[in-house]
Amino acid sequence: MYCSFINGIERENPMKINGKTRICGLIGNPVEHTLSPMIHNTLAQALGHDMVYVPLLVEAGRLKEAVAGAYALNLLGLNVTVPYKSQVIESLQEVDELARNIGAVNTLVRTEGGYKGYNTDMEGLYRAMTGEGIRIEGEQIILLGAGGAARAVAYLCAVKGAAKVYLLNRTLDKAQAVAREVNHAAGREVIVPMLLAAYANLPAGQYLAIQGTSVGLSPHVEDVVIADETFYEKIHTGFDLIYSPWETRFMQLVKANGGRAYNGLKMLLYQGIIAYELWNQVTVPEADVQVVYEKLKAHFTRTD
Repeated sequence: MYCSFINGIERENPMKINGKTRICGLIGNPVEHTLSPMIHNTLAQALGHDMVYVPLLVEAGRLKEAVAGAYALNLLGLNVTVPYKSQVIESLQEVDELARNIGAVNTLVRTEGGYKGYNTDMEGLYRAMTGEGIRIEGEQIILLGAGGAARAVAYLCAVKGAAKVYLLNRTLDKAQAVAREVNHAAGREVIVPMLLAAYANLPAGQYLAIQGTSVGLSPHVEDVVIADETFYEKIHTGFDLIYSPWETRFMQLVKANGGRAYNGLKMLLYQGIIAYELWNQVTVPEADVQVVYEKLKAHFTRTD
C-alpha cells in the first residue's frame, strides 16, 4: 500500500506503508490545523525511517483511554497538545524531571510497561533562541503572560541562568503564583511578578522580551499586549512564541524601536525535532532540520 501525504510528504514521492511501519501521532483537541505531520513525515522520508505520523482527535474525558489504547496498539510515540499537556501526566509510566517541574508534557516515548513523558517545548525554545544568537544566561528578561506557556518559559529562564525575569500579567495573583512555583523549583529568587499595567515601573536598562500570550494570534493580527512604543525602547531583542502571523504586532513594534525580533516557528520546529530524536534514537542532521524549516516557512509566507 502506498500513501501520499499532502502535509509533509510530496505527492510525487509517496511513502510506502507496510506491516512494519511504526506509527506516531498527535493527541489533543482540536488537532485539525496542526503542522506536526509536516515536520515528522518529512523527517521520516528524508532519513529513511519506516514511520508515519498522524493527528488523533481525543474527545473530552477520554484521555486515559486514548493513551492506554495507543500503547495497546503499539504506537511508537505521541505528541500532546492543548488541552491535555498537564492532564496526561497521570496516565504515564514515568515523567522526565524537566517535564515534572514544568508541570506539562508534550511528548510520550514508548517504554516497557507504558509511556514516559517529556517536555520538548522548552528545549525547543532554547535551541531556537541560541540558534539566533539570543542569550538567556545573565540577561534581564521581560516575560509577558502567566499562562501555561509563560510558566514553562519562566522555568527555562530560571534554570538557564537569567539574571532576573520580570513576569508581567494582567492579574498579579497569577503572576505571584507562577513566581513562587518557579523560584522554589529553581532554588533562587529570579522571577519578579508585576502587574502588566505597571510596566512603566520596570528598572531602567535593556531587556530580552518574550511574548508568551496568545494576543496577536491570527486572525487578531493587530492586537498587542502593550501598545505603548516607549515600552519597546527598552527591548534589544523580542521573541514571540506566536508564529501565525509571520510577523506579529509585538515584533513590528520591537523592530520599529531598533530591536531584533523573532517569531516562534523555530520553537515549533525544534520541539518536533527533539521528539523525533527521542522516538527514533537518532540525531537529526542540520541539513534535514533546514529542509523542514523551509517547508514550514513557505507555508506561512505563502498564506500570510
